[in-house]
Amino acid sequence: MHNQEEISKIQSVGLIALIVGVVGLLIGAFGLYSGLVSDDARPLISWLIGLTFWLSIALGLLFLTQIWYVFHARWPTIIRRQCEHCFSALPWIFLLFTPLLLIPFFHDNPGILWKWMNGSNVMPGGHGLIQDDPLFQWKSVYLNPIFFTVRAFLFFGVFIGLAYFLKKWSFDTDKTGDVENIHKARRLSSVGLFLLATASTLGAIDWFKSLDYHWFSTMYGVWFFAGSVRAALSTILIFCIIASAKGYLKGTFNQAHRYDLGCMMLAFTIFWTYISFSQYFLIHNANIPEETYWYNIREHNGDGVHNTWWVISMLLIFCNFLVPFFALLWYKTKIVIWRSVAVAVWILLFHIVDLYWNLVPGKVVDANASHGYYIRQFSVEIFDIAALIGVGGICIWAVCQSMLKAEPIPIKDPNVLKSLNHAE
Repeated sequence: MHNQEEISKIQSVGLIALIVGVVGLLIGAFGLYSGLVSDDARPLISWLIGLTFWLSIALGLLFLTQIWYVFHARWPTIIRRQCEHCFSALPWIFLLFTPLLLIPFFHDNPGILWKWMNGSNVMPGGHGLIQDDPLFQWKSVYLNPIFFTVRAFLFFGVFIGLAYFLKKWSFDTDKTGDVENIHKARRLSSVGLFLLATASTLGAIDWFKSLDYHWFSTMYGVWFFAGSVRAALSTILIFCIIASAKGYLKGTFNQAHRYDLGCMMLAFTIFWTYISFSQYFLIHNANIPEETYWYNIREHNGDGVHNTWWVISMLLIFCNFLVPFFALLWYKTKIVIWRSVAVAVWILLFHIVDLYWNLVPGKVVDANASHGYYIRQFSVEIFDIAALIGVGGICIWAVCQSMLKAEPIPIKDPNVLKSLNHAE
């Protein structure tokens, strides 16, 4: 068990994270209020960015944990315990997500964020009302506020339920040594992977893709999965390295673990690129206006002149793919601590950029604009930073609370010795 010094360190980190998180959330909440009062969707998108970043990491760790269970992977056993601590953030993320769910029921303009929620809104360009839009009429059976809210509760129920049982059975094994808990976790994971894949895909379509409900993509859920797991691997690597340096995982998290996590980071860097390029290639090749416009507004404003999103697009190609790809090809990048941490931080930074690129651009109705609308450009707002820090602070506090309730590693797991002795 933890000694008193470790307990004090964890409590201190948790308290600081909680204070910082509350301050960030208060600033972010003010942004929510100001956006609702002024009918400006941008501060609401800030809140969504903060939630999405931390949710993607938690879901990525949930994916990884179940994948390791299904394939009976022994080497990440001690890493899995750190993933389980991170599951504690999911209920809090859901709680912080509920203000967005309440907007359609308590605001005069329910479509301020998700435009399809308000059928009386004017479409960009002034081409009639949303309720007269054939695409809206076709999708309205699925895209309506009540069903949308029910689905959100259902999806988070899947996330939190899977995380609860996997964590509970792992922690119980520490107390009883009953290996049946491991078998139950493996059986649940074999089904849970399909449940999680379905819930996260539909959640990504609901919460992110439907910001622009006209657009079609059959690969959007896989994009979210690839980015989430990649961010999760980077986060858990940083977490384990810091925990090892502070004594929490001293002597347990070794070079071989860092190497294997680095290999997985490389694999998912390639996978994210493959999915992102394939989505672009298929839409570009089909050249259907209902699909291509989504990429067009991320390149120009309708006049052929590059806008700010074109620069972000280039950054995603060169910085979100090429830089980590070539860096992780080198063996030393995966084992030298400062190099692996630098690449992990780089991936997380550009994961946020990727979220900006997917969530922020959109057509905003403006009668004074040349086309009846303008494209929302790239900008880093104070409310973006506040939401990222605020939600992150609460998540770190929740992780610290979980760390106080269990052993640093699953001491009675039948695979723990193989994990401790893992070698390249």
